[in-house]
Amino acid sequence: MASESHVNEETLALREQFDTAAQQKDASTLGMWIFLITEVMFFGGMFLAYTVYRRLYPEIFAVASGSLNVYIGAANTVVLLCSSLTMVLAVRAAQLGKSKAIVLFLVLTLILGGVFLGVKAYEWNEKFVEHHIPGPAFHLEGVAPDQQGHAQLFFSLYFAMTGLHALHMVIGAGLLGMLIWQARKERFSAEYNTPVDLIGLYWHFVDIIWIFLFPLLYLIDRHMK
Repeated sequence: MASESHVNEETLALREQFDTAAQQKDASTLGMWIFLITEVMFFGGMFLAYTVYRRLYPEIFAVASGSLNVYIGAANTVVLLCSSLTMVLAVRAAQLGKSKAIVLFLVLTLILGGVFLGVKAYEWNEKFVEHHIPGPAFHLEGVAPDQQGHAQLFFSLYFAMTGLHALHMVIGAGLLGMLIWQARKERFSAEYNTPVDLIGLYWHFVDIIWIFLFPLLYLIDRHMK
């Protein structure tokens, strides 16, 4: 009966434009990779802008980078790495058809994602209190008045890049919530686990983006402070 139930779930999940579940999975995976490539191009433009301005104003960017709390950034990096591990375990549990394990590891991933966003919100509030939000009230210690505008460039890029990354985290959290609901309904099996696999790819992509953001924003040229 359990085997028949899994077959029925797989049949229900098969869309009419596909002949087999394997064909549907291949097409879905290709679609996700194409989406991630467009996301790489999107983030790539921001990384390019950061690189250009850092080369133009290396000393100012070094001072601005030094004002960030590297310990908070490092802690959040560890949190995301741990969330990648739990996501891998969730995907593996899905491949083995272990519904309870899927729920457990997805919940852990969601909690770790929430911790990351909470810590990031704390850091943003810290920047607000220190008047490091670009605008009329902006002021960064150690930077000459006529160079404050260049420092605002750094923080404009900082908030744009980390804010966009956080938005992707929020979207990922919503997707995890959907997977948890489906896993509790035992919608996944060893024969059908494509959604878990695809959202796992998305989550790993978001984690990898942070792996690049952390050294660029927190570590590079920090010795110049």
